[in-house]
Amino acid sequence: MEIKKKIEDYINTNEVCLFMKGTPDAPQCGFSMAVSNVLKHLNINFKGINVLEDENLRQGIKEFSDWPTIPQLYVKSEFIGGCDIVKEMFEKGELKKLFEDKKII
Repeated sequence: MEIKKKIEDYINTNEVCLFMKGTPDAPQCGFSMAVSNVLKHLNINFKGINVLEDENLRQGIKEFSDWPTIPQLYVKSEFIGGCDIVKEMFEKGELKKLFEDKKII
């Protein structure tokens, strides 16, 4: 239960929250790097949470979202998706619109 609270705290205290492998400055996998780069391209200020530092967090976020892979992007407490979804939304212009609609950009 403690890890669920930690995850909720991250999501609720950061407008844009990316659970990723590594950090925004040093991603540890290509998928995490891709999502991080998309957010940087859109000039989004986001909190990157390195799941490799905590195995409980790494498993906990998968259970929390019922999503099997990392990275996972949350915007204003809403789960957006993983790498493929974020890249597709970016390419279609939907991701920028989402950030505009949520008054982030």
